[in-house]
Amino acid sequence: MLESSTSIEIRNVYKIFGPHPERYIEAVRDGGMCKADLLEKHNHVLGLSNVSLDIEAGYIQVIMGLSGSGKSTLIRHINRLIEPTAGEVIVEGTDVRALKPKALRNFRRASTAMVFQKFALLPHRTVLGNVVFGLEIRGVSRAEQLEEAHHWISRVGLCGFEDKYPSQLSGGMQQRVGLARALSNDAPILLMDEAFSALDPLIRVDMQTILLDLQDEVRKTIVFITHDLDEALRIGDRVAIMQDGELVQQGRPEDIVLSPATPYVEDFVRQVNRGRVVKVGALAKSVSGPPAALRVSGSLSLADAALRLVEARLSFADVTDSNGAVVGRVGLEDVVRTLARSAGETAALEGMASEELPARLAG
Repeated sequence: MLESSTSIEIRNVYKIFGPHPERYIEAVRDGGMCKADLLEKHNHVLGLSNVSLDIEAGYIQVIMGLSGSGKSTLIRHINRLIEPTAGEVIVEGTDVRALKPKALRNFRRASTAMVFQKFALLPHRTVLGNVVFGLEIRGVSRAEQLEEAHHWISRVGLCGFEDKYPSQLSGGMQQRVGLARALSNDAPILLMDEAFSALDPLIRVDMQTILLDLQDEVRKTIVFITHDLDEALRIGDRVAIMQDGELVQQGRPEDIVLSPATPYVEDFVRQVNRGRVVKVGALAKSVSGPPAALRVSGSLSLADAALRLVEARLSFADVTDSNGAVVGRVGLEDVVRTLARSAGETAALEGMASEELPARLAG
């Protein structure tokens, strides 16, 4: 992991929107006043309520929820575009809320970069001009500006478009410019607020792939906001789900899918293809004795693991970590029971012929 990677600690953050939030924070925090009562009685809006979240260095933390859940409000607290009514946002031991104006400007320039849903490109600047903009603000030499810009323009697949203007580019290409601009600043924290939501589905998937490929290279601390569960589960190392300003569940994607904490989360994950989302490492159990005839990576999806087991005509396999060390064992029966949503579906899956099972699990 790069030394520049950082971690973020969000501690008991509240945000009340309105002319006099300080008057009502005690009633919300200590008196238990809910969002509806605050609005009805005092015409103030509770945007965030006692949100605490640890974001690990070098990982992608997805924050998702429906419109009005508070996810975009929360991400804007990290670089203090929004001031919290109460609570702390700590980056590498520094409380961002305590930063004076000059220190805050330096923090925004050097420690964070942001990618917006609406691209936020400067229309009078070319692709190259947009990508070097942050470096110009920081006073980086022109030679270094161009070196960094050309590197990241190439990495996002826009070679040959350096002299084009935003109006000459498709939406997906414009978002690539925004991503290249953010990466060229080499900030350890990348904040992405609904960055791919305005894109067509196929372009959106393409941008997700580009982001994951780049993350393998740069290992930034990425906070990614989305309302799309499939997107959250695909790119997130960790996922946090918000509802009405509260954080209702957080964990690995497979934790969210397999163990929804509330009916709200359960509704989100009901139609998720578990065979593609859940990794076989989540089912690994400790065993002793001789090794299995088959080994599978813990990062393999359950559907792919089932296919490997069926093709090998085996009922179980050893599961390995990223270094190839065995961390446990998984059985085909465990896979079937995990993917089934009801006892009837379990029986149906178990009764299938071996050649039918992988296709059923994948679908």
